[in-house]
Amino acid sequence: MIKLASKIEIFATGTQVVLKKIPGMKKDTDIDLQPFVKGETEQYNCPMTKVLHIIGGKWKLLILNAILLECPKRFGALKKKMPHITQATLTTQLRELERDGIILRTVYAESPPRVEYKLTELGLTLVPIIRLINEWGNTYCLNEK
Repeated sequence: MIKLASKIEIFATGTQVVLKKIPGMKKDTDIDLQPFVKGETEQYNCPMTKVLHIIGGKWKLLILNAILLECPKRFGALKKKMPHITQATLTTQLRELERDGIILRTVYAESPPRVEYKLTELGLTLVPIIRLINEWGNTYCLNEK
């Protein structure tokens, strides 16, 4: 337990950190053990948090857009489409998207091995969202001064 300014206490238990208001504090807000950091295995308290966990970050939407434009897409083609991403980062991002059920990874027993990525049915539900983000970005770029 850490005391901050003698009015707020922070409790750390495992991976969860909670704030607790101290009784008698002027202009009390209703914090009542409101969590602001949660562990990886706990439920998310907001749909936006879950969405950003699945498709957020610097590369995931760009990867999804590349797969959407040419589906299925091979690893080498994805790497060429995004020259500034490292191979390790691309691999990690693809594995996370596969783990979350957004893309499907298919390995063909050939020499050399061929791996293709395509959107799953769940991933296809992101298509309208990706298109809206593209449209918004185009509009923003045209109106930017």
